[in-house]
Amino acid sequence: MATSRSEAGGVFAQRRPFDRVLVANRGEIALRIIRACHDLGMEAVAVYSDADRHAAHVRAADAAVRIGPAPAAESYLRAEAIVEAALATGAQAVHPGYGFLAERASFARAVEDAGIVFVGPQPAAIAALGDKLAARRAAAAAGVPVVPGTLEPAPVDRPDQVAAILAEAERVGFPLLVKAAAGGGGRGMRRVESAAELPAALVSGSREAASAFGDGSVYLERVVFPARHIEVQLLGDAHGQIVALGERDCSIQRRHQKLIEEAPAPGLSEDQRFALHAMAVAVARGAGLRNAATCEFLYDPDGQFWFLEVNTRLQVEHPVTELVTGVDIVVEQFWLAAGAPLSERAIAASRAAARPTGHAIELRLSAEDPARAFAPTPGRVTRWLMPGGPGIRVDTALEAGERVPPEYDPLIAKLIAHGSDRPAAIARLRRALDEIDIGGIQTTLPFDRFAIGHPTFAAGELSTSWVVEHWDAVSERARAAEIAELSAGLAAIEEAAVGPMNDGSGGAVAAPSPRGGWPGVPDGVEAATRPGRDGRSAWRLAGRAEAVDRWPA
Repeated sequence: MATSRSEAGGVFAQRRPFDRVLVANRGEIALRIIRACHDLGMEAVAVYSDADRHAAHVRAADAAVRIGPAPAAESYLRAEAIVEAALATGAQAVHPGYGFLAERASFARAVEDAGIVFVGPQPAAIAALGDKLAARRAAAAAGVPVVPGTLEPAPVDRPDQVAAILAEAERVGFPLLVKAAAGGGGRGMRRVESAAELPAALVSGSREAASAFGDGSVYLERVVFPARHIEVQLLGDAHGQIVALGERDCSIQRRHQKLIEEAPAPGLSEDQRFALHAMAVAVARGAGLRNAATCEFLYDPDGQFWFLEVNTRLQVEHPVTELVTGVDIVVEQFWLAAGAPLSERAIAASRAAARPTGHAIELRLSAEDPARAFAPTPGRVTRWLMPGGPGIRVDTALEAGERVPPEYDPLIAKLIAHGSDRPAAIARLRRALDEIDIGGIQTTLPFDRFAIGHPTFAAGELSTSWVVEHWDAVSERARAAEIAELSAGLAAIEEAAVGPMNDGSGGAVAAPSPRGGWPGVPDGVEAATRPGRDGRSAWRLAGRAEAVDRWPA
C-alpha cells in the first residue's frame, strides 16, 4: 500500500518543506518556481545576471543575488557562484528549473556537498540517466525496447576503428543519427544517409557536443520515421515509490526542439497507456529515481514504443500535465526533496493516468522568425497583451517595454489551453491566439496560428516531421502580406467614402484602428461586423496588419 503524505506525520506534517529556497534560473520558469515557493509559505531567493537586473523574477523574489555579466557562461552556468549565493542567503534548498545547470550531476553534487538540498533527482540518478548511453543501457537492462543503435561511444579518435564503426552503422541501418551522449536539443546531432557521410558526421558531431556539453562522446541511433515523440511524466519519492502521471505528445518540433506539446497523447488506447507508463516506471526504478523526471519514447506507425532518453529535471511542458491531472508538479518536487512521500493527489492521478479526462495543449511562444528557419529575434517589446478567460494559462516573465536579450533561449511565454476534450482545448487555443497582441519583435505567432488551424493537427495526425511537411514559410509570409495589403485597401476605401474621423478638437483621426472602432461605423456598432477575407472581419485584418501577426518588411 502506498504511503500518503498526510499519513506520514512527523516532519512531513510541517507547514512548508523549507524556509528559504534559491531558484537557480531566470525567466518564466524562475517566476513559476518563485510563485510555488510563496504558495507554500517559503521565501524565494533569485539570482540574476546584468541583463536581468530588473527582470520580473528578480522583483518577485524575497531577495536577489547578482551572479555575473549577461553571458550565461559567466552567470547562470557558474555553479560555484550559485552555491555561494545559496550559502550567503541561508537557502536550505536550490531548485534548478530546466536548462542551464538542471541536469549537471556535478552541480547537484556541489549543492549537496555544501549541505543544501537539491530539488531534483539525486546526483547518481542524473549521472546514470542524463548520459544517454547509460540510459539506453539501463532501459535495455529493464527489458524496455530501445531505439536500435549503439550502447557504447563511437571511437571518434581512433582512425584504426573506422572499419568497425562502419560495420556497426550497417548493422544499425541507414538513415541513422549521430547523437551526443551528454546533451540534447539537437546539439551534436547529425543525420547520416549513407556510409560515405558517416566519418565526417562523427567528427563534426563530436566537436559540437564537446563545445556544447564539455563531452564529445557520440553514438549511433537509427532514424525511426515516421514517428511520434511521446514522453511520460514521472515522480519518485525517497521511500521507493515511483509513479507515472500520464504522457504528453511532443511531436510538433523543428530541429529536434519542441514547439507544441499536449496531454494526453491523442489516439492511444487504455492498454497502450498502461504499457507505456509501466515501461517508463521500469526505467526509472532501475536508476532509483527520486523527484521529477521524464522518460521519452518514439512511437512508430506499427504501434511500437521505443525508449529514447530520460530528462532528469522539470520539463518546459509540465503545465499540460498539471492541468490534466490537477497535480502541481513544482510543489510536489519541493515536498519530495524534503523527504516526504508522494502526495495522495499524485498517487490518485497515477492510478487514473491510463484513463485521462480533459485535454491540455501548450504552445511555446518564442522571439524567433518562423520565415527564417526560426532564427532568434531579440529586441525590445513595445506591446505585450496576453490572453485570458476560461481554460487559458500563460506562463511568462515578460512585460511591455522590456528587452528580450540575445544571450538566452528565445522562449518568451508558454500559452496553455485546457478543455474537456481535445477539440475544446483547440477551440480555446485559437481564441486565445486571436487575443494576443505583441509589438516590437518578431515572434512565432504566425506559425502558431497556422499549426493550430491546420486540419491535420485537428485530426491528431502528428509526427516529428510535421513542420517540414506542412510549414511553408515563404507562402505563409506572402499570404500575410496579402492580408495586410487588403486591410490597408479596405481602410483607404472607407476613408475615401466617409472622410477622416474627427477627434473632437478639430483634428483628423487616422484610420483604421482595430482597438478603437472603424471609420464611418456609428457608435454602438461593432467594427468586427464588417466582413473580411475568408470570413475574417476587417477589424481582425487591421489588427493583424498593425502587428498582431508581425512579419519583417
